[in-house]
Amino acid sequence: MDVVTADPLAFVPSAAVLATFVAAAIALTLTPGPDMTFFLGKAVGQSTAAGFAAFAGCSTGLVMHTLLVALGLSALLAASATAYLVLQVVGAAYLLYLAVQTLRHGSSLGSAAAGGTADPLMRVFGKGLAINLLNPKIIVFFATFLPQFVSPDDPAATGKLIFLGLTFVVVATPFTVAMILAAGRVSAALRGSRRLSRAIDWLFAGVMGAFAVRLLLSSRPS
Repeated sequence: MDVVTADPLAFVPSAAVLATFVAAAIALTLTPGPDMTFFLGKAVGQSTAAGFAAFAGCSTGLVMHTLLVALGLSALLAASATAYLVLQVVGAAYLLYLAVQTLRHGSSLGSAAAGGTADPLMRVFGKGLAINLLNPKIIVFFATFLPQFVSPDDPAATGKLIFLGLTFVVVATPFTVAMILAAGRVSAALRGSRRLSRAIDWLFAGVMGAFAVRLLLSSRPS
C-alpha cells in the first residue's frame, strides 16, 4: 500500500508568483505612509535605535494583520461597515494624538536639544505597533492584496498567506534599514539647531494630521 506524504514546502508559492509578489512588495515599501513617517521621524528625532524600534513595532503589526488574513478575520472586518468605521475613527484619533503630542512636547529631537528625555524604546515600539494595528486601510489592503497571490481552493492557502505576509516584512527590511541609517546620519547634523528641530516637529505633526484627515474622509472599499 502506497503512503502519500504531504509536501513540506507546499506553503511556498511558485517562483513566478513569488517574483511578482516581491516586485509589488518593493513598490509598496517605498510608498510613504504613516508608518514610514513615524519610523523615519523617530530615527531623525531620537536615534537610529528608536527608528529601528518604531520599524519593529510597525512590522509586528503587519505580521499580526497577516495572521488575521490567514484566519479570515481581516476579511470579516473589511466586510463590516461598522467595524471599519470604528477602526477608521480610532486610527485617525491616534494619528492626531501623535501630532498634538509632538507640537505640545516636541519630538525627541527637540527634547534632546533642550536637554529633555526621549521616549523609551518600548514605548516607541508600542506606538509603531498601534499605528499599523489601528489603520483600517492596512486591514483592507492585506485582506485584498495577499489573497490575489493564492488560489482560494488551494489546500495550502493558509500557509501560503502567512508565508507571503512574512515575505513582505523580509523584503521591506533592507530598504527600511537603509532609510533609517540615512536618517540617523542626518539627525547628527540637525541636533544643533533648535529652529530646525521645531520645523521637523511641525512637519511630522502636519503629515500625521494629513493622514488622519485622509483616513477620516476615505470611504470603505466595496
